[in-house]
Amino acid sequence: MNLCNVVGRIVARSSALPRKAVPLTFAMLCLLRPSAFAANPVDWYHWRGPEANGISREKNLPESWSAKGENVIWAKEDYATRCTPIINDGKLYVVTRYKPETTEEGERVVCLNADTGELIWEKAHNVFLSDAPAERVGWSSVVADPSTGNIFWLGLGCEFLCLDGQTGETLWGHALSEEYGMLSTYGGRTNFPIVFEDLVIISGVMTQWGEHAVPAHRFIGFDKRTGAAVWFNNTTPKPKDTTYSTPFLTTFDGQAAMVFGSGDGMVHAMQPRTGKIIWSYKASNRGIFTSPTVVDGIVYCGFHEQSAHDTRIRGGLFALDGRTEGTIKEEDLLWKIESIEIAGGQPLVLDGRLYVVDLYGKLFVVNTDNGEVIFERKVGRRPGGLIYGDGKIYCTESTGMFWVFEPSEDGVKEIKRVRLNKEEIQAALIISQGKIYVTTSKHLYCIGDKGVTPEADPLPELPGESPKSEDQEIAHIQIAPVEAMLAPGQSTPYQVRAYNQHGQYLKVVDAEFQTEGGGQITAEGVYTAPRENKHVAVAIVAKVGDATSRARARIIPPPPWKFDFNDKAVPITWIGANYRHQPKEFDGESVLVKVSTIPLGTRSQSWMGWTTLHDYTIEADVYSTENETTGDRADMGVINQRYTLDLMNKNQLQIRSWTPRLELRFAKTVPMQWDSNQWYTLKFQSENQEGKVVLRGKVWKRGEEEPAEWQIEAADETPNKTGSPGLFGKSSNAEFYIDNVDVYENKN
Repeated sequence: MNLCNVVGRIVARSSALPRKAVPLTFAMLCLLRPSAFAANPVDWYHWRGPEANGISREKNLPESWSAKGENVIWAKEDYATRCTPIINDGKLYVVTRYKPETTEEGERVVCLNADTGELIWEKAHNVFLSDAPAERVGWSSVVADPSTGNIFWLGLGCEFLCLDGQTGETLWGHALSEEYGMLSTYGGRTNFPIVFEDLVIISGVMTQWGEHAVPAHRFIGFDKRTGAAVWFNNTTPKPKDTTYSTPFLTTFDGQAAMVFGSGDGMVHAMQPRTGKIIWSYKASNRGIFTSPTVVDGIVYCGFHEQSAHDTRIRGGLFALDGRTEGTIKEEDLLWKIESIEIAGGQPLVLDGRLYVVDLYGKLFVVNTDNGEVIFERKVGRRPGGLIYGDGKIYCTESTGMFWVFEPSEDGVKEIKRVRLNKEEIQAALIISQGKIYVTTSKHLYCIGDKGVTPEADPLPELPGESPKSEDQEIAHIQIAPVEAMLAPGQSTPYQVRAYNQHGQYLKVVDAEFQTEGGGQITAEGVYTAPRENKHVAVAIVAKVGDATSRARARIIPPPPWKFDFNDKAVPITWIGANYRHQPKEFDGESVLVKVSTIPLGTRSQSWMGWTTLHDYTIEADVYSTENETTGDRADMGVINQRYTLDLMNKNQLQIRSWTPRLELRFAKTVPMQWDSNQWYTLKFQSENQEGKVVLRGKVWKRGEEEPAEWQIEAADETPNKTGSPGLFGKSSNAEFYIDNVDVYENKN
């Protein structure tokens, strides 16, 4: 293990603590450099295969099988899931529910021997502060990095982890909800990570801080070895949807690009090393869920919601030439088929034909030259996934149909169909080492002929980038880390990298530095945060010639914290707060109001700082107005160690963590009569003890004597041991006010 990896591991384990002197960003002294490896054509380390296009180069694949045993090498009930598995170096990785329907339920990654199905290791954690139901665990697949063997996993609760593929050890991680304001909604549409050189890139709809407080579909490029944020960018703010369109890595005229459908209804191409958007096409007024496919510079994609071109039309399938820049207009498309509703999945492109299954389970075969529909056939009632291998197209459909087709002159010819009784298939199948793997609601199946020797053609050479020696002019610089959280007085080095116009890395460069908001930086790029015990937002600006780059940092002291809003502002360092809260004068006081005029943000949560805090108390004063029509009030709460204490409109006080699992996973609710138009004080305490966490809460009218006893108390035997303080609120029925927020270590 080299020095950079050693530093990265040490820092990743220590830096989240506010009292530590060495932050995570120290690991950025390690330079990014391309990884050199040869992808194995029989590994399936991305959910769409080694080429990310649903195509396998393997031969001798089975044409038929039966859940009762024909060509089933092994089947495991324990690993039933909606997740598409991956395989790397003979190991299968898949996300499943952990101990479902128990008080310990969460999510896990399991690592199995791909040949036998035997468990090698599993990594489980809690789902917290998420509206996604347990049935959505495994919405996102993991991705493997063949050059290191490491695994990257974005969980349902927005924990993003780098795991050692051999052991399951956590190498680094981020709580993307608490750190970046990533949303985990009822749909559970967490996105798929991708690996590019020494970066792992992840995206989602986020409501962060400062200029990024407004929700947007945002992308983060993390150093895959250390977890430090290298670049950060977003598409159009205020999208109406989340998205699960996996970015497709390709090149356009020698320029590296990743192409994706976004929550803003657009298809974008973005430079993977810098986050710079190359071009954009507005397809829909809602989010695009389909993953694009790119062949010879032509982008194929679809959508299922309202068309941006004509709001009377739902859905479309289209092709565009990606070898361009700027805005792609409707008239620039190569072709478009309207009213084909494509939701999820990915078009499969083979020999001049495109194969795709629409929202209603109809398979279409389309001429890629002109968009002419050659063939259509019903294959089920819901969307299906398509994989090609050994001259066959395998189609899975969510009601339990498994089809094997052969491309034909007229469209496709059916070879075999398998109906799985009472088993749903929510994932695409995968192919590796002569075997087919498919997950269902009841099993994980390994399908193959035991007597067949695996055989595969080599992966085709893809168009490469233009030699960067042809363009050594600096067009873009990148200061890294782009996002950081530091304690007062903490120091960390910054590094500035130069790129040419096509986003190719040139070198590390010396830069002129300046700071905005406090602190000092040396000529060598070592920044020292302000020493005052205050919550401060700062920017570190680097300049090289005419090129500039900005990094941001939040300076968060250890508790105690007090926020009285006398500065008439939402604290800038709070995550997920600024857009949905506003300062207001009320009854002669400066307070915050949780507004009800943002339809997609009336129910939300926000966070204040370190994710490693534990054994603390949070207090806040809250005041709900009353809906003049219904008489309803707001729900108002505080967050402590990844639990919520909620004073609810229906005269209840509730402690919870995973909202859809109140009846089983963990929650406690007690009656609590309270009035609108009255200030109350909420107090919420967490205490870790003997392998569990004890949570205590109380509510009283502000100004009156605090009750001596806790009014609600619960112990979670499967605890969240750390977490950032925060606020919860639902202002759909009525707006409410917040004042005097205090966070402090528990008092003896």
